[in-house]
Amino acid sequence: MKNVRLQLSSKWLAGGLLSAAVCLFPPFSGAVFATEGIAATQQDGVVHAQGVIVDGAGQTVIGATVRVVGSQTATVSDIDGNFKFDVPAGATLQISSIGYNTQKVKVTSGSRMHITLTDNATTLKDVQVVAYGTQKKVTVTGAISGIKGSELLKTPTGSITNMLSGAVPGLSSIQYSGEPGADAATVLVRGKATWADSSPLIQVDGVERDFNEIDPNEVESITVLKDASATAVFGVRGANGVILVTTKRGKEGKAHISVSTSASVVIPTNMLQLTDAYDYATYYNQMLKNDASDTKKPFSAAILQKFKDHSDPIRFPDTDWIDYCFKNAAMQTQHNVNISGGTEKVRYFVSLGAFTQDGLFKQQALPYDFNFKYRRFNYRANLDYDMTPTTTLSVNIGGRVDNKNTPFSGEDNNQLFRHLYWATPFSSPGIVDGKFVMSANNYDDEQLPFVGASGLGAYYGMGYMSASTNTLNADVILNQKLDFFTRGLSFKLKGSYNSDYTVTKSRSSSVATYNPILQSDGTIAYRKNGNDSQLGYAEGFGKGRNWYFEASLNYARSFGLHHVGALLLYNQSKKYYPSQYSDIPTGYVGLVGRVTYDWNNRYMAEFNAGYNGSENFDPDNRYGFFPAGSVGWIVSEEPFFKSLKQVVSYFKLRGSWGLVGNDKVGGDRFMYTSDPYSLGGGYNFGTNVSGNKSGAYEGKKHNKNVTWETSFKQDYGVDMSFLDNRLKATFDYYYEKRKDILLQNMTAPTVLGFTLPYANLGKVNSWGYELSLKWGDKIGNNARYWVEGNLSYNQNEIKEMYEAPQNYDYMYQKGHRIGSRSIRKFWGLYDETADARYYAQYGKAIATHSGGLLPGDCVYVDLDGDGKIDANDASYSLGHTDDPEYIIGLNVGFTWKKIEVSTQWTGAWNVSRMLDETFRQPLGDTGNKGLLQYQFDHTWTPDNPDPDAKYPRATMAHASNNYAASTLYEVNASYLRLKTMQIAYNFDFPFMHKIGMNQCSLALSGYNLLTFTSFKWGDPESRTSDRPSYPLTRSFALTLKLGF
Repeated sequence: MKNVRLQLSSKWLAGGLLSAAVCLFPPFSGAVFATEGIAATQQDGVVHAQGVIVDGAGQTVIGATVRVVGSQTATVSDIDGNFKFDVPAGATLQISSIGYNTQKVKVTSGSRMHITLTDNATTLKDVQVVAYGTQKKVTVTGAISGIKGSELLKTPTGSITNMLSGAVPGLSSIQYSGEPGADAATVLVRGKATWADSSPLIQVDGVERDFNEIDPNEVESITVLKDASATAVFGVRGANGVILVTTKRGKEGKAHISVSTSASVVIPTNMLQLTDAYDYATYYNQMLKNDASDTKKPFSAAILQKFKDHSDPIRFPDTDWIDYCFKNAAMQTQHNVNISGGTEKVRYFVSLGAFTQDGLFKQQALPYDFNFKYRRFNYRANLDYDMTPTTTLSVNIGGRVDNKNTPFSGEDNNQLFRHLYWATPFSSPGIVDGKFVMSANNYDDEQLPFVGASGLGAYYGMGYMSASTNTLNADVILNQKLDFFTRGLSFKLKGSYNSDYTVTKSRSSSVATYNPILQSDGTIAYRKNGNDSQLGYAEGFGKGRNWYFEASLNYARSFGLHHVGALLLYNQSKKYYPSQYSDIPTGYVGLVGRVTYDWNNRYMAEFNAGYNGSENFDPDNRYGFFPAGSVGWIVSEEPFFKSLKQVVSYFKLRGSWGLVGNDKVGGDRFMYTSDPYSLGGGYNFGTNVSGNKSGAYEGKKHNKNVTWETSFKQDYGVDMSFLDNRLKATFDYYYEKRKDILLQNMTAPTVLGFTLPYANLGKVNSWGYELSLKWGDKIGNNARYWVEGNLSYNQNEIKEMYEAPQNYDYMYQKGHRIGSRSIRKFWGLYDETADARYYAQYGKAIATHSGGLLPGDCVYVDLDGDGKIDANDASYSLGHTDDPEYIIGLNVGFTWKKIEVSTQWTGAWNVSRMLDETFRQPLGDTGNKGLLQYQFDHTWTPDNPDPDAKYPRATMAHASNNYAASTLYEVNASYLRLKTMQIAYNFDFPFMHKIGMNQCSLALSGYNLLTFTSFKWGDPESRTSDRPSYPLTRSFALTLKLGF
């Protein structure tokens, strides 16, 4: 790198020496640094050049580099934007500064130059949203990732959380359900570091709000704050990471109108397949044979034949309940119109949106619509008004009105699907001539051993529920520049109010059922059971409201090559009608501080601190101090790095350390109060008393020292760019120590007579890394392509949990990953060679299993070596958990002329699901529930004694052994999925310019299009527990977007 000779004027030196005084004595800053113009002179071919540099708003630019083109001579503008130095006559000056376009100016003698730098739009876009403000991305030292709102619009789904899958390193988004209006994914930032509540703090425009139901057309960007440096200012709320959603705002210029409309076809991704009646009966008969049961009646040969040839479909039906209850597809639409623009003083963004999604259930013969259905209407108006050149008033109003219909089943919707999967194929032929027909087991000729549950029984004719919610969010923000006090200082006031009101209408009902009766002439008559009832009516109401207030001082100033920033903020919030003690609101109060410094955008340091209080804790433990610091070094700006810049164009090192908290610790509110007493129970006083008398008793033990979790986080990162910024790479390694996790000490002996109170005793360590790679380049003038990938790894270990004493270390959750399961180690299925093979592997005989072992039974490893399989052989050391250890995202796309193609892939591995209920035990715990086709096809039988069968022999007698929780039923749920694909074409019709249209695009997009997985029990993201959920869906959308 060439040496640069800086010729500094005496006044600039004075300004540099006194720059610190500006911070210490700001009222005098305007008087100290006054610079007068001096006429340029020319002597012996040398010109004494001088001038002032300002930006587009007329504000002076400090620290701009003024260089003589073709020479080593250079200087920088001083604290008032002035510069002066001697240059050759006729020289050309090059003026450059971060955030502005570089300009070249010809030196003129005899006049003082006035140079205006224009904003560099590209650089300004490279601004990173951070907590309570923004920073230049180049100076950010924390672990922060983000995504633009325009990228969200490529995914045709209703919830923003599903749009984030695979898009942001360190963020996991797992969608368990596809239910309309309830399909939001579970979001984690850097996995789980506590077993209490690992959900991140989510803020929309700086206020804690739900963002699942926001119209994505309103979103400007989403930022994920991951390390302590980025989240410490949130204090007791920041330990689980923070997600910042920024909505769009208007910009000065003519009005821009955007209209978009899309229609989607929604279909299930991978539905479960239940067996037909013949296979079900065959399996059941095999089970009775295996158990040598003489107390249960098998399906007769005649009934088996009827199931096979469907010769008597009303009395002996064969109903595929998945096909019978679900439609092949449903419709989904999304529409939005927004307008933005503004004048010099007023800027606005106004948006109206509508989203509709129909359910997948068939209507059948009912006169009312009970299907899942969701309708959402969003609105937003963001207004900025410059009351004076230094005062800006901003008003944000947003909200939504939505309506959600669900079947009325008397239970939660997950129970509905649970009962659906319990259904037997011969229980009912469904709806026949408008009648809900149920099979019977008292026919005159052939008798069914049992009927079982019908797939319609959990919801058909039972009515529906309709929930309507009205949500309102409002912000008022006042920004006041205080340059008259000291340049770069500003004051901000913000007040927010949020409310929601829900009305739930329950329309319960019932319908008669009919049993088929075979007549002597071979016709079918029906015996009626019960009566049809009118739809009932009941209402329920819910409400919520909260407010938030903040006041802050912001400072940002440059002194030559020194850039200083500071924030001091006070905030307070209150939430009304909490779920527990609803008449007492919850509240937070906090003080936030931040100081940033960088020298010449090369060396950076930042210190953040939050001092927060939560009403969940005792006044003596209510407040905490959470400091964090970070440093950064842009190595590529060093002179010694110049020779490498042709290959490595950017190289930045950064590290952060800090303490953050989490007050969502679980347990009850007010655990710090005196031990509560309850009234009830009973005491027996005196003699000849017929019954107990109610009395007061100590309900539970409290602990006044209960407080929040604390987490010490470390993050070490590298940001690099190669080959003229075409390849960008980011790597982060992090380590976290979480302590003071709330738990109940279970080590105390039961002779105490009570359970010990909650205390902050738990500890968890977590660690991992994140890698992000981005490549983008052009091919000629018409084509551009990009490949962007990210990989995240997260691991954690419970260090202390104070569990009840166990006999072996593997029986403790301590030392294992959060969410680990206590399961047996499956060895194989028993056969005549099993004893010899087991002995050869372990050097000892197979342990005694409860009930003994017969061919086809499960054999488990005797972990404690005591010769028997019991509770001591269940370990937390086996398998994985529901949340993945590895997450990968890949974005590949290209543009060619007017065509754009983009794809988003996401994948996860080292993740599993534990099969339960119908998924694990064929025919269920009662022996007359549902049977999956996969279970029938992969069960060990005497005729097909496959040692690698996925399910043991059919049995009820040995069910406690064969269907115990083990690694056999802990199944791999890894997957690679084409999450989103969009093909768009941008039209350019001649008439568009005549009518003022500047955009007309048509896009075909898809969601959850393709999945590679070995998972056989539905979708790999879905639940396989005793609460199965609405099936996940894929969608195909056609979107038209117009701009004016």
